[in-house]
Amino acid sequence: MLLGASQNLVNELRMEDPLDFKNLFRMSASQFEELLVKVAPKIQKQDTMMRIAISPAIRLQVVLRYLATGDSFKSLEFLYRVPKCSISCFLLETLDAIYEVLQEYIKAPKSTEEWRSVMNDFAIKWNFPGCIGALDGKHILIRNPPDGGSDYYNYKGSYSIILLGLVDANYCFIYIDVGAQGRISDGGLFQESLLLQYLELDMLKNPPGSVIVGDDAFPLKPFLMKPYSRRDMSLKERIFNYRLSRARRVSENAFGLLVAKFRIFERPIPLMPEKVTSLVRTAVVLHNWLRKTTPSAYTPRGSVDIEDIDTGEILYGYWRQVTSATERLEMHGSNNYSREAAGIRNGYADYFMTSGAVPWQMDAIKF
Repeated sequence: MLLGASQNLVNELRMEDPLDFKNLFRMSASQFEELLVKVAPKIQKQDTMMRIAISPAIRLQVVLRYLATGDSFKSLEFLYRVPKCSISCFLLETLDAIYEVLQEYIKAPKSTEEWRSVMNDFAIKWNFPGCIGALDGKHILIRNPPDGGSDYYNYKGSYSIILLGLVDANYCFIYIDVGAQGRISDGGLFQESLLLQYLELDMLKNPPGSVIVGDDAFPLKPFLMKPYSRRDMSLKERIFNYRLSRARRVSENAFGLLVAKFRIFERPIPLMPEKVTSLVRTAVVLHNWLRKTTPSAYTPRGSVDIEDIDTGEILYGYWRQVTSATERLEMHGSNNYSREAAGIRNGYADYFMTSGAVPWQMDAIKF
């Protein structure tokens, strides 16, 4: 370990090249030190007569580098002079420690007032009043575990666990459900999720009449707006779909930023499903922590989709060029929905054609 990157390369970058330090761990040196102070008490081990314990700093560096690159344990062993068997042992403990100390950065609002703040952001930034979140989900590809059978085999012929996320107007996750087996239908996943139960039972203290927005993978409900069928759409329906897409794009970009920042998601993750679940939720909470503490540095110009409201053209963020071992959720199996849900969607569509219209929407639907 004395000859490893932690004692040499990392110290050199910390003092002489802050940008490369940030590229190495996806955070600045000061952020790394702040995180280390938080997690060290939870991952500190005692030295013994036989060996010196691996320090919390090295453990944290190895795990952050693994998230940043997806390098093999053998490559990390060469870099840090830490046996790959040790990395395998402390990986889960360190991931869980990071999640535990940063968990407050992914908690959903607890009051109507906090939800109204989220709703106001959507109205101001994305011109969708009443919206309290954009819903999306991804299959996170994994290697099938030895005893996995077909449990993780999804409809696209790969193996995965599922990440379901509700995102606010600033690309931060406010709710996640991760770990469901890939074989579970995506519509079924949402039907069984705690989020649906909370929304249906009105347990989130969200403002009356508020909605979340999603794509065709989700069912139309009074509190969940999805696009109109793209077959034979009227002008009003095309405008609604555009306005919905504009608000829902924040979830696409949040998932994209997550994958672009943590390249572990570029390939199927070669860990047992329970470790992948911990890895995913830790990556999400790190994403939120970095965004909330340094939003401009974490989201530089060109990293997310930008819409030219003069022409309606969308300039896509660079995350769309990143190779990703994630897959979209499949279409929901049923088009049945209540009259109430249809009425709410039609009400939004009417509003977007009248007093809620924005000047550029007619240009936007040409693209």
